[in-house]
Amino acid sequence: MKKAIYITSLLLLIQFSSCKKGFLDQVPNDRLTLDETFANRQTSEKFLNNIYNNIPDEFGQRNPGGDRNAGLWTAGSDEAEFLWGGVQSNSMNIGNWDATSGFVNDYWRNYYRGIRSATFFMANIDKVPQMSQMLKDQYRAEAKALRAMFYFYLVRLYGPVILMGDEIIEPDAPASDVQLARSSMDECIAYITKELEEVAVQLPVTPANDDSYGRITQGIALAFRAQALLLNASPLFNGNADFAALQNRDGKQLINSSFDAGKWAAAAAAYKAFISKYVPGTYDLFRKNDADGKYDPYLSCRDVFLTDWNKEVILARPESSLSARQYEMTPYHSGYARDFKGSGALGATQGQVDAFFTANGRDINDAGSGYLTTGFAEKATKYTKAGIYNQWVGREPRFYVNITYNGSTWLNTNEGEITTELYNTGNSGKATGGNDYCPTGYVVRKAMGLGNWDVSRRPVILYRLANIFLDYAEAINEAEPGSSEALKYVNLIRERAGIPIYGSADLPAPGGQSQVRDAIRKERRSELAFENVRFFDTRRWKIAEQTDNGPMKGLDIGKNLPGFLNVVTFETRVFTKRHYLFPIPSNDVNVDSELIQNPGW
Repeated sequence: MKKAIYITSLLLLIQFSSCKKGFLDQVPNDRLTLDETFANRQTSEKFLNNIYNNIPDEFGQRNPGGDRNAGLWTAGSDEAEFLWGGVQSNSMNIGNWDATSGFVNDYWRNYYRGIRSATFFMANIDKVPQMSQMLKDQYRAEAKALRAMFYFYLVRLYGPVILMGDEIIEPDAPASDVQLARSSMDECIAYITKELEEVAVQLPVTPANDDSYGRITQGIALAFRAQALLLNASPLFNGNADFAALQNRDGKQLINSSFDAGKWAAAAAAYKAFISKYVPGTYDLFRKNDADGKYDPYLSCRDVFLTDWNKEVILARPESSLSARQYEMTPYHSGYARDFKGSGALGATQGQVDAFFTANGRDINDAGSGYLTTGFAEKATKYTKAGIYNQWVGREPRFYVNITYNGSTWLNTNEGEITTELYNTGNSGKATGGNDYCPTGYVVRKAMGLGNWDVSRRPVILYRLANIFLDYAEAINEAEPGSSEALKYVNLIRERAGIPIYGSADLPAPGGQSQVRDAIRKERRSELAFENVRFFDTRRWKIAEQTDNGPMKGLDIGKNLPGFLNVVTFETRVFTKRHYLFPIPSNDVNVDSELIQNPGW
């Protein structure tokens, strides 16, 4: 069985002091502890593992930020909604957040703490006795890659940030000595991509042994390099005049408002180089056969998340808040044992449900889709029982991988078949569950295990080859309109998903760059649903003012059938231009006179 590194919190080595200097005050260690830390291999490796701890635990999104960098990305996008009011994505969705909000400070503080810790580690790893130079070099390379990755996470949220390079600022330096200005977005991306490109050759292509799964590899470094280039090429940062006034105090422009087509070409080249080098030898799309040995698209799309360290996985975090996430995805199931009884409190929006294709690979609004808006199925199908609402019958396999709908069979069949009832007085309905029910009438199912929800130790996948294929398709379509490469890689995803490919006898190919762009975006929304992608896609495409603003729809959960099936507004969300970037935490802006706040905050 493959094992993985396990992340150790070494609070002794990551000291928190007073609030005088903002993020610069998050000191990796004091001088005495530094000497002790690098006095032997065990403590130095624990220090490195603690740096790894900054990789996001995206199964913990009910409690975002904190020390595990869990996001607000799933329920903070137009994909989903959390039930409980204390979940901070709910505050974000109605515009009730600002530069003093806890999660705004947490990501900024945590990633800079990781950056500074990585720099300390790189500067001191050679002091460790009885460790081979080869291992020291590998560990240093891992820390350097992690540092660049943390910068990527920062710019994805805050835009251009402060680049600290290899400089180590003394822990007791007065605030007046550490007045630092933001680098430009282009400088940030150039730094991130250069660091990752340089370090990639020093990293292993595959984990050295079963204990090394979760460590940084060449593929992880180069995948993040490509993502950084894609982000910089996207409309939010490429030709966006809304940021024209974002300048440092000396007049330095932080985001270039002129469009540069070469940025798309650079991103496309990075993804193409990755694919050429690593696919299919190192990475490949996960595929699975059924019990009869026949290829099964449903099992393939479902079990890619349940099969640890399969060849599609590029980056995964070994330790995760798995039980918390599975509790959110397991419906209440009143009357059943604890193994089968959760909250179902992470609900998919009607918009996301409608985004999945029909079985013939078409949008539900396509006249040829066969989509039915009323009535109930008289017969069972491969994925549905008789009596299911027609809107949920005849959909693509990924719909059934992602969504628990009323009348569906629960995944855990260890004690027989359970039918989930999401209407008001059903076994998982609002009137039944008390504080545990689905807020939209559709429970998110993706990456849910097949047994007891209260388990641990399954990794959370953060980036996989399907992302690479769809990222590349987007970049090459923008860089070279008309290139056959774009639909080639979209079609590889569709073929794995068991739906017709574009350009086949069953489905015409979209014509022209804008039509291909639309097809790519729809494919991303289906394939990458609930994987912390949509939140960033709508922002970097600069469409969140439309997708994340205004009424969000779900089913009428306060009614029994048939009223339950009515589509109603469950929330009116707020997204304005200032929300495209997080604000810089107010404490840091207050203590650093050179640090300029983002527009609108």
